[in-house]
Amino acid sequence: MTVIKTSADRENLEMTVVAEFEAPAERVWEVWEDPRKLEKWWGPPTWPATFHEYDFTEGGQAKYYMTGPEGEKAPGYWRFQVIEQARTIQFLDGFADEDGNPDGDMPNMVMTMTLDEEQGRTRMTTVTKFNSLEDLEQLLEMGMEEGIREAMGQIDALL
Repeated sequence: MTVIKTSADRENLEMTVVAEFEAPAERVWEVWEDPRKLEKWWGPPTWPATFHEYDFTEGGQAKYYMTGPEGEKAPGYWRFQVIEQARTIQFLDGFADEDGNPDGDMPNMVMTMTLDEEQGRTRMTTVTKFNSLEDLEQLLEMGMEEGIREAMGQIDALL
């Protein structure tokens, strides 16, 4: 399986997911850089994503929605803070309204994704930092940990 470890650190308000791939970092980077590839794995298999805006630059943003099994839509947004080619992406990640604007009633968080390559194999580590323990607990209860595990489990097929 792609994901080798997930952990929630309530003391530091973080959730960490570690995945490994039999591919160089540049290839793994492409599944983040290309929104059409991102759509094939961001979101669990039963909640695929559609990105309708994707400005992959520092200061840029992405707007997307995931579509559930009954056709329901769950919009989200990213605001890119740091992009280091084939190495790191950091972005504000949050829930959105139907127009893709931040939903103030739902938590947002900062996700940092880092790639480390060794001998053609890449380790991808994502650390999600929450604003409060309540936010962390709410998203864990909503299935975020399992959803990310299922979503990242789809990356191997793209590599």
